[in-house]
Amino acid sequence: MPGQVVAETPRLCLHAMSDRNDDDAALMLALLNDPGFIRHIADRGVRTLDQARAYLRDGALRSYAEHGFGMYAVRRKDTGALIGNCGLVRREGLDGPDLGYALLPMHAGQGFAHEAAQAVIADAATRLRLGRLQAIVNPDNVASIGLLQKLGFEFDKMIVLPHIEHALDLFHLPLPKEASA
Repeated sequence: MPGQVVAETPRLCLHAMSDRNDDDAALMLALLNDPGFIRHIADRGVRTLDQARAYLRDGALRSYAEHGFGMYAVRRKDTGALIGNCGLVRREGLDGPDLGYALLPMHAGQGFAHEAAQAVIADAATRLRLGRLQAIVNPDNVASIGLLQKLGFEFDKMIVLPHIEHALDLFHLPLPKEASA
């Protein structure tokens, strides 16, 4: 059973994940072991469902409790299939929330990441009343950079974050002032 719905779009439903939901754990296991995720984001060393549950507890669930946001499961409304995740993360070395997203390869290139990210951005502006968002991306991840630019993010600078060996592109997106606190 899915967690609390955070946002909906015409084609997608974004919901809070749970370490007690086998579907959420299976989604994270598949995402974290996708070669594209490993190449462009990181190898998190998660290889079993139990490790995926622990990853959810230490990541998304902790973030929901501490910050009121985190990474959310993305589900297609037409098929009910979990296709990826999208949400906000607080990362060491950044001074604000970072937009993150990842889709299973069979669902890429269909506009789902853009649609999910727009829903997260709208939630950040309205419910969370944030003034800006950030996003980090490997400089060679052309598809992700293109998506960020399409969403209105602008390149800020190269940045090196703790526990990451190489420089990343840092992007920012100011949110509407009337929606921020």
